[in-house]
Amino acid sequence: MSDDPWKGLREGNMRRVNAHGKHDFFWATVENKAPALLMGLKPETEMASDLPALKNIEVRFRTINGRALVISLLDSAHREIFETLCRDIVEAAESAPDQSAALDRVVRRTRRWHFLLKGGSSQGLSKEEQRGLVGELAFLREVATHVSPETAIEGWTGPEGAAKDFEFPAACIEVKARRGAAKPYVRISSEDQLSDVTGRQLFLRVYDVDSAVIPEGDNLHGHVENTVALFEDYPDCLNVLEERLEAVGYERVHDYEKRRWIVGTCRTFVVADGFPRITPPLTSGVHNVTYAIDLAECAHFNTELEPDILAGKT
Repeated sequence: MSDDPWKGLREGNMRRVNAHGKHDFFWATVENKAPALLMGLKPETEMASDLPALKNIEVRFRTINGRALVISLLDSAHREIFETLCRDIVEAAESAPDQSAALDRVVRRTRRWHFLLKGGSSQGLSKEEQRGLVGELAFLREVATHVSPETAIEGWTGPEGAAKDFEFPAACIEVKARRGAAKPYVRISSEDQLSDVTGRQLFLRVYDVDSAVIPEGDNLHGHVENTVALFEDYPDCLNVLEERLEAVGYERVHDYEKRRWIVGTCRTFVVADGFPRITPPLTSGVHNVTYAIDLAECAHFNTELEPDILAGKT
């Protein structure tokens, strides 16, 4: 990290973040010598009504040399990571076409960073958890691109504890990610994952997700950013996406820089009568079933997953 941008700023003073920036961002020191990022606002800029409530950070509109949005740090122990947050906010906002759009990006970016300052797990996701998330994000991007961002994020129900990874009005999809060179098996972690859902078709989507070396692939942060980019113009969807990412244990504070992932071939299977699976009801006393499926035995269930099915049009 660069030299502390608040160094030498007395309480009530401020310093412009970028002398040539499109929007008015300032490093500032507010009450109790708290470091802050200030965004100067024009009188005609509409103030957002739903500001994020964050642990260790205060976000509010104030009058400081005119109208301003002020993001201040309440716990100095997080000063370095707060600087990272502020720089990320400014970078996101600078590409906005006008101040209203910039303010919207500031609020959304602040909300998505809130978990950095709440003291989550220091371990991050395991290798296989990363692989699985990369697969789910690949499918999420596919739905967002070919159907709509709203349909995609509403359908991603796995992080909420649903039995299936994705649930749409006319279809449910279980997503699996596997190493491309591995034996052609996928592991099913419960008897409910491939159980029928009344009134909906059921599909198994399998991605080959392999480790890669620079310049191939992206690290987990890159896969997340590529996904987030599809939701930037849909604030409500973006908020839900951030909640889902947090629910699966993804946090930007974790170090995923050293492992890169590349998404290869994907296959889709319709799960219907005769498909190799274990489903309820189980023999009395049997619970929490896990098992493996040989994909070679599923070849005649191979199919295409049409966008209209996900959109509920067929």
